[in-house]
Formats: sequence, structure tokens, C-alpha cells
Amino acid sequence: MNAQEWIAAYAAELGVEPPTADEFGVLLDLAGEAAHSSERVAAPVACWLSAIAGRSPEESLAVARRVSGSAGAA
Repeated sequence: MNAQEWIAAYAAELGVEPPTADEFGVLLDLAGEAAHSSERVAAPVACWLSAIAGRSPEESLAVARRVSGSAGAA
């Protein structure tokens, strides 16, 4: 089972839709921003915080970039 298959199965068990391809990419960018700006363990926690805050992946990535001081990065 690859990552996207696992995520789809996990989403189904949670009763939600899996992320779109674009959302998947932005979530990986968010995780990468958190991990590279601090420690690897920050990546999953940043994604969890984004979810409980009800923010979109794009909003959350922008916030992460502000926190990291890389707000102008694409």
C-alpha cells in the first residue's frame, strides 16, 4: 500500500474525504516547512494544529512560513 492509498483508507475510516492532489502537496510543504525550520517531529504536530484550527492547508503553510521567517518563499 502506498502513501496515497493508505491516506484514502484512513480518511474513509475517519468518515472524511482524503486530500486532493493539490492539498496533499501543500500539506507536504507545510510538514517540510515545520521540519526544516525546527525538528522533524514538528511536521506532524504542525499538520495536526492546522486541522484543529480549522485552517486550510494553504493558510497553514502561509502561517508556518511567517513563523519560520520565510514568508516570501514560494
